[in-house]
Amino acid sequence: MPKKPIVDWDLCEGCGTCQELCPEVFEVRDDEKAYIIGPDKCNTCDCQEAADTCPTQAITFEG
Repeated sequence: MPKKPIVDWDLCEGCGTCQELCPEVFEVRDDEKAYIIGPDKCNTCDCQEAADTCPTQAITFEG
């Protein structure tokens, strides 16, 4: 079973990098936090790169 991404909202600054890399997985909303909109869509992009690129390391994985 693939790992599912999790966003730590205490760390998230809403920079949008994750959304740029994985628009089917992450969405930055009006409250300037990233939301997981497609937890099973990491096969469409590189979720690990999104996590590695996050400036505050707000993205982790479960599973």
